[in-house]
Amino acid sequence: MVKSSTAGLRQLKNLSEEEALRRLAGVPLGRIVFTRQALPAVRPVNHIVVDGNVIIRSSQGTILSTEVAPAGAVVAFEADELDGAERLGWSVIITGMARLVTDPREIERFQARLHPWVAGTMDQVIRIRPEIVTGFELVPAANAPA
Repeated sequence: MVKSSTAGLRQLKNLSEEEALRRLAGVPLGRIVFTRQALPAVRPVNHIVVDGNVIIRSSQGTILSTEVAPAGAVVAFEADELDGAERLGWSVIITGMARLVTDPREIERFQARLHPWVAGTMDQVIRIRPEIVTGFELVPAANAPA
């Protein structure tokens, strides 16, 4: 039996900003995208979402804590849940400014909730305030056989 060329096709369904942030908050790992030596760079990081902001931790002396956050750099943050076999899932991308959190009470609150996956002292807390939030879900195409 020959499969149709449309079998398993999916369409992109846009997510509302609220739904995109909800899904982002529901996964523990994402990727921060920033500029390093005028080129794009990516780091996987664990995160939490608090009041619509993405919170990550970093060690002193890393590029994130010494160059990106202190400069208030524009970054992107992406997380997803994709099933390659079923061709289903979602992806969310936020774009905004990364800044070091300096309020000691906020630092303590975020450090109590966000536990790094990497060994070592991760005493820097970085907040990404979204300016642009986009998200999509892969769903079965309306006119395509499963």
